[in-house]
Amino acid sequence: MNPPKLHTLTVDADKAGQRVDLFIGEALGLSRARLKRIFEAGAVKVNGRTAKKGLTLEAGQRIAVEVEEESREAVPDADFPLVVLHEDSALVFVDKPAGRPSHPLQSGETGTVANALVARYPECAQASLDPREGGLCHRLDVETSGVVVAARTREAWTAVREAFGGRTVDKRYVALVTGPLADEGDIDVPLRHHPRHPDRVEPAPQGAEDARDAVSRFTVLARTGDYSLVEVQILTGVLHQVRAHLAGVGAPIVGDALYGGREAPGLGRFFLHARSLSLPHPETQQQLRVNSPLPPELRAELERLGLPLPPGEQQG
Repeated sequence: MNPPKLHTLTVDADKAGQRVDLFIGEALGLSRARLKRIFEAGAVKVNGRTAKKGLTLEAGQRIAVEVEEESREAVPDADFPLVVLHEDSALVFVDKPAGRPSHPLQSGETGTVANALVARYPECAQASLDPREGGLCHRLDVETSGVVVAARTREAWTAVREAFGGRTVDKRYVALVTGPLADEGDIDVPLRHHPRHPDRVEPAPQGAEDARDAVSRFTVLARTGDYSLVEVQILTGVLHQVRAHLAGVGAPIVGDALYGGREAPGLGRFFLHARSLSLPHPETQQQLRVNSPLPPELRAELERLGLPLPPGEQQG
């Protein structure tokens, strides 16, 4: 961690009546978590006196804030068991296990895919615009396993990000769900962050300004009882898209308590796996597809239910 930096702010008349923590957060672009740490450390003074976060400001007051400047780069973590599915001069495709975040949120945090990437491929740290992402071109939810791609150069990162934005990336997931579900179909339902539950998304009301287009295409691979093994192709990349879309049509993912999924005590996670990723290679422009094998715990769950493995998976 770098030494603290002193910021001095003055409260303008139009900011009078605002809480000091909200004022500082807006002025310095700080997260709630960082603001909480700053106030707990007594690092905020208003007119020379230590302030609490709920203080109401008056025009003309002077605020002094000591902020520890956090390193933006992901810390190399050679202990992370990084599984490389494909690598070349421009890209690295890795197999993210369930329970591991894609990249760190806090300075000095380790144990993420990005930490492992910069340990093995130091150049990845400079490839992405945000160095904490370690060159990652996208991310998966913490409990979702499967293939993710990182770039080794800024040019490759930019090209892959443009491919994601232009919908020329083919992303396919395997999910186990319960509930009535057609053999196949498209789910074209815009999503937004839930206004009362920021950790989840919901279908966006008509005309909502914060709505994001979200399109998923599903195909049922196998059924038993009210369980269905489903392949989902997502044409967009909205947070929790597969989880929210399947739950929205009455077929939540097994183990996904946040979206009403059936409990799976022996699984220890929800059943969602990023099975394949196909994109135009930034150097050759040829379509490159990389697959991630189904993890052992998901294979065991299918075996327990008497469901076959998805096509293309090796038996045993």
